[in-house]
Amino acid sequence: MPDLKRALALLALCAAATLTGTSSCSAADLRLAKLFSDNMVLQRDKPVAIWGWADPGDKITVKLNDKEASATADDKGAWSAKIGPFAAGGPFEMTITGKTTVTIKNILIGEVWICSGQSNMEFGMTGAKNFQEEAAAANFPQIRHFHVDRGTSFMPLTEVGGAWMPCTPQTIAGYTAVGYFFARHLHQTLNVPVGLIHSSWGGTPAEAWTSNEALKTLPDFKTALEDIEKRLPEMPKLAAEFNEKNAVFQAAFAEVLKAPLEEWQGAEFDDAQWKEMKLPTLWENAGLPDIDGIVWFRKTVEIPAAWAGKEATLSLGPVDDNEITWVNGKKVGETNGYNIPREYKVPAELIKAGKLTVAVRVVDTGGGGGLYGKPEQMKLETAGQEPISLVGAWKYAMNDATAKLPKRPPQNLLGNPNAPTALYNAMIAPLIPYKIRGAIWYQGESNAGRAYQYRTLFQTMIKDWRTRWNDDFAFHFVQLANFMQPPKEPEQSAWAELREAQNMALTLPNTGRAVIIDIGEAADIHPKNKQDVGKRLALSAEATVYGQKAEYDGPRYKSFKVEGNAIRLSFDHVGGGLVAKGGGALKQFAICGADQKFVWADAKIDGETVVVSSDKVATPVAVRYAWANNPEGCNLYNKEELPASPFRTDEFPGVTGGPK
Repeated sequence: MPDLKRALALLALCAAATLTGTSSCSAADLRLAKLFSDNMVLQRDKPVAIWGWADPGDKITVKLNDKEASATADDKGAWSAKIGPFAAGGPFEMTITGKTTVTIKNILIGEVWICSGQSNMEFGMTGAKNFQEEAAAANFPQIRHFHVDRGTSFMPLTEVGGAWMPCTPQTIAGYTAVGYFFARHLHQTLNVPVGLIHSSWGGTPAEAWTSNEALKTLPDFKTALEDIEKRLPEMPKLAAEFNEKNAVFQAAFAEVLKAPLEEWQGAEFDDAQWKEMKLPTLWENAGLPDIDGIVWFRKTVEIPAAWAGKEATLSLGPVDDNEITWVNGKKVGETNGYNIPREYKVPAELIKAGKLTVAVRVVDTGGGGGLYGKPEQMKLETAGQEPISLVGAWKYAMNDATAKLPKRPPQNLLGNPNAPTALYNAMIAPLIPYKIRGAIWYQGESNAGRAYQYRTLFQTMIKDWRTRWNDDFAFHFVQLANFMQPPKEPEQSAWAELREAQNMALTLPNTGRAVIIDIGEAADIHPKNKQDVGKRLALSAEATVYGQKAEYDGPRYKSFKVEGNAIRLSFDHVGGGLVAKGGGALKQFAICGADQKFVWADAKIDGETVVVSSDKVATPVAVRYAWANNPEGCNLYNKEELPASPFRTDEFPGVTGGPK
């Protein structure tokens, strides 16, 4: 992944407004929150809130279809109106009228879900299994995606950056993979539009996504919250200083973007005086720290005679943020978006024996910049020939406007994304009260070392969001996948304890889960099979939210009974019956006696129960199933091919009971 993208200037301005109590987030002309824009999806069958800013006292009228609502801007310019409900459909137009009129086009009414969590929710489509095939088939104009720009704050903000993006083969790379596969399944089952509001940040803990008021109820976070509150008095000053410096930077940056195109793309251009940079890498790691703006890259390679006159494919990997690419002075492609791999066709007439020059003009709008993908992504290839690698030394130079650009001011009013409340304030609070059907959540890796704490923290966060929205909306989460090396013997496991803590949230009403203990990768914390993750989340939602009559979960442990030298386990969600997937014996069952020393056990399906025993344990007291970081080969399923969740029958002390 590239360096974390800095929050947009507007977000910082709104932060300052929130911290200082001013109305700098409003404007003389009518303005709506960014969520309300072309291509948006509104929740069906519920009144929806529309909000924004204007001059204090302005009268605002909202019209959609045959309905109308009105509001008056308060003394800080904020206004909000409720309109609807509406049945699924579209596209529609909405007009919002104050002193000026804003028209929003191509609106759909359907199902809206928030997608949140850490890196496995942030995981983009380009890394998913079979991406090329999935992208080619991703023609679903009624699926829309709003990617919330990253940001942090010590106080709740009122605005986020982002835009609604209809689903096409060209835009799908910017989608959350889990969210897309979830939405696709819902859309095809329900035959209604689906909107995803994607707000996630890799590596972040659950407390970062929870409000200050909710965390105050948990003693473990008392000290951290007190430290944050000590910093609040300095926030208005820091915000004002940032805004002053940022205004200068933004004006200068606007001039960079207006700069005329440099004539540096031709094969004959002399780049001998340019410096060299080894690619792929972000240029911040290679001699251009904190540089935003325009940087050119050039590389010349030798084309064999056997290639002459053949169409070729130029691959550069992802480029941060936007670029235009030329081959021997002829433009072959242009793409905007930092997480989209570049792949362009090079016409046969440009492929001649001898020297070939690739020139790339990169525009970085903040954060990391440059050609930063994997080495194997950077190549030139044609049918029947060995690819030519583009890895290694490239010539580079900044344009004049970039060289004169002042440094972007550090956003020191914003906090560490791992800090308690930081992401709730910046990336969840501004979404409220946008009407939604529910949320899907993939997170927990960063809390695995504090799994016992997560038992309470996770449920507190869920209840917190519902309280803020004043809506007991559906909340469906992904249980952690299997990861790391499989154990040779039964063992204690922080990840197993985190999965257990996640499962405890099922005691809350209107919650569901997707068990993915069978699709992880031992060496990669980000499994590529996001198709099954999205599908299983969708199955859970379709059954519990939309009333579809189908099994939606794998066997769920219910109770146990000691029977002599064996323990009989009972389950809910057996569906059409319990099975050992793939045939053979059940695996990953362990049993223990009073000494609490677990050994591998024999396990057999008996109707809707499983009987577990071992000749090493004469008087058993407890059973565990798939209780490991990576319980390789666990194979208890129901006939609907949904895996059983890891579980234990005991309450013996775990390995994460102490860390806070």
